[in-house]
Amino acid sequence: MNILWDYAPWIVVGIAAFLVIVPPGVRVVRQYEQGVLLRFGRYVGTRQPGIRFIIPWVDRMVKVDMRVVTWIMEERQEIITRDNVTVHVDAVVYFNVIDPVKAVLNVEDYRMATEQLAMTSMRSVVGQSDLDEVLGERDRLNLRLREIIDEQTEEPWGVRINLVEVKDVLLPEAMQRIMARAAEAEREKRAKIIRAEGEFLAAEKLTQAAHVMGAEPMTLQLRYLGTLTELAGEASTSVIPLPLDMISYALKHALPEAGGGTDKKK
Repeated sequence: MNILWDYAPWIVVGIAAFLVIVPPGVRVVRQYEQGVLLRFGRYVGTRQPGIRFIIPWVDRMVKVDMRVVTWIMEERQEIITRDNVTVHVDAVVYFNVIDPVKAVLNVEDYRMATEQLAMTSMRSVVGQSDLDEVLGERDRLNLRLREIIDEQTEEPWGVRINLVEVKDVLLPEAMQRIMARAAEAEREKRAKIIRAEGEFLAAEKLTQAAHVMGAEPMTLQLRYLGTLTELAGEASTSVIPLPLDMISYALKHALPEAGGGTDKKK
């Protein structure tokens, strides 16, 4: 007991030193992280997931999250397109770190830098596009944005852009009314064209039928009989059939231009 009592101060000092020195020297790198180790401010290597020991007050470990980050633009950006139309655009960007060393050493805050670059690139790309391209070619616009942003982040910062999606494009109310009127006019134009094409085809078929009936009188007789049959099938219709020759004779003398006038001159 006397010996333990004599060494008690040293035991207390040892425990205190352990509590002071060891915890700052222990780091836990999670499965989805990479640790960038700096010794006296100089890069000395990376550390994989697990429990890692560093020299307190000498080493500094910066842990980098390697998972995909989803950044949603907080506010819609007001952008003027190439054809001078003001639109409000918002987007979402998916990116992740592929080189933790570059992400730590080459840029102060890779996440904020990527977000600002994405916002600036979107304003530039939309500003160089027409309104029809922004509304109708969304996939091509997204691909172009991803390529532009990725070119400036992957090599220098070690950040890869996986996907850029323009979520919504909001037009001013005046422009919405103009586009609605234009769409309505386009629909009316299509309807008139279809109706005119139908009338043209019907007239063409009637002309062909008239030529056939003129060349073959029997077809006219059959058509007359078919019409009488259809009329007779209706309960509310009374049909008195007349010979086709009598109808032709009456029409010939009632309309001089049909042939009656020429006979009188002769």
